[in-house]
Amino acid sequence: MRVEIWSDIACPWCYVGKARFEKALAEFPHRDEVEVVHRSFELDPGRAKDDVQPVLTMLTKKYGMSEVQAQAGEDNLGAQAAAEGLEYRTRGRDHGSTFDMHRLLHFAKEHGRQGELVQLMYEANFAEERSVFNDDERLVEIGVAAGLDEAGVRKVLADPGAYADEVRADEREAAQLGATGVPFFVLDRKYGVSGAQPAEAFGQALTQAWGERSPLKLIDDAGAEACGPDGCAVPQH
Repeated sequence: MRVEIWSDIACPWCYVGKARFEKALAEFPHRDEVEVVHRSFELDPGRAKDDVQPVLTMLTKKYGMSEVQAQAGEDNLGAQAAAEGLEYRTRGRDHGSTFDMHRLLHFAKEHGRQGELVQLMYEANFAEERSVFNDDERLVEIGVAAGLDEAGVRKVLADPGAYADEVRADEREAAQLGATGVPFFVLDRKYGVSGAQPAEAFGQALTQAWGERSPLKLIDDAGAEACGPDGCAVPQH
C-alpha cells in the first residue's frame, strides 16, 4: 500500500502531523508493506528566494492578526509539538521560500533518501536556530546529513530548473485531488486524510484502506507459456 503525503517544510502542522502519522504507522501490523512518498505543496508559491522575514511578521501580515495573537498561536503549536516528542522553537523563527527544499526532496527520492531528508529539514526549520531559508550552504549540510552526495546537492541548487517540473506537477495533482491545505494524506489513491489528525485517526484510516484493497483480477489464458520458479515452459513439438 502506498501513502502519499502532500506537505510543506514551512508548515508546522505538517511537522506535527508527520509525527502522528508515523506513530500510527509504527503500530500498524502491515507497516513493512506500506510505502510512504512525500509530495510537494508550497504554502507560499512564487515567493522570492531572498524574501525572508520573521514568522510573526508573516503571520500578522497574512492573517491580519496582532503580534500577541500570532505569538499565542506559536506557543500553542509548540505545546502540540512537545506532546508528540518534537522540539519547536516558539521564538525567533523565520519564514521564506521552500521551493529549493522541494526540489531537493525530489532529488532525494531518486536516491532513496527522501524520508531522511524531509525529517532533517523539518527539524532544521522548527527546532534549530540557524535559518534554512536563502542559505544554500545550510541546505547542502542538511542534504549531506541525510546521506546525499554533496556534489549532487550543489548541482541541484545551482540549477533553478532542476526538478522544478516535478514540484509543479505535485502541486497540480494536489489541486486535482481536492487538497486546499496541508498536510494532506492520500492512501492508495482511495482515501484522503486532511490535517494533522490524531494518531488514532491515522490508524483507523490505514486499517480501512488496507482492508479494502482490491485484489488483482486475473484474466486467465489457459495454455499460455510462462516462466516460474521452476523455469520456463518449453513448447513440445
